[in-house]
Amino acid sequence: MKLLPLLLLLLTFLLSHETGADEIIGGRESRPHSRPYMAFLDIIRGNTWNYCGGFLIRSDFVMTAAHCEGDFITVKLGAHNIRKPEETWQIINVKHQFPHPKYNATRFLNDIMLLKLEKKANLTTAVNTLPLGSRFDSVSPGQQCLVAGWGSRELMTRASDTLQEVELTLRDPSDCKMSFGCFDERSQLCVQNPKSNKSVYEGDFGGPLVCSGVAQGIVSYRKRDAKPPSGITRIAHYSSWINKILKAN
Repeated sequence: MKLLPLLLLLLTFLLSHETGADEIIGGRESRPHSRPYMAFLDIIRGNTWNYCGGFLIRSDFVMTAAHCEGDFITVKLGAHNIRKPEETWQIINVKHQFPHPKYNATRFLNDIMLLKLEKKANLTTAVNTLPLGSRFDSVSPGQQCLVAGWGSRELMTRASDTLQEVELTLRDPSDCKMSFGCFDERSQLCVQNPKSNKSVYEGDFGGPLVCSGVAQGIVSYRKRDAKPPSGITRIAHYSSWINKILKAN
């Protein structure tokens, strides 16, 4: 087991990110460490390696998408360039995974997961928590929000080594209902105008949708061609479940 963290670190540097690569389409590079809540997840599932985004919500808990679960997950905090080690890096193994008990992979429902870390992160200017939206926070169509992830700027190109970010607009649920028959407006949010090229892609899944400095959603799913809109898990819908897990751990 002691070899796994070393193996994961080597994979980060040596493996190609072209398979299952995450993408921020139409975005820009983030200012280094300006999103200190961001987490890069190295995931081993069977004989395969993948990765997702996530975000620190407590010194010992990361939130991500339920479909990012795996047999073994390592969280990298404080990273801007995921291939070049920095003094700001904190690499911590996941002790326990809490996917939502009613997660439905076929319909993308309840795509939310909490990860309990083996130890608490040391909170610094490069590693810090992100507050969560609650049932009392209101978000509405037309509101500008932000998504960040380690991804390429264009389809079919290698993923970026550095953190990328893009502003997305909350849309009327009808925009996503037209594109996704599975869209559930009670537990999901719809982002971006279909006429825009700004979007998210596979490995951005699990990252936060941040509106006015608060995490209101989790990147969940998108169209195969990466064209907008995209489906986002609505965090406020799960406040009771989240609080229950955090209080018990």
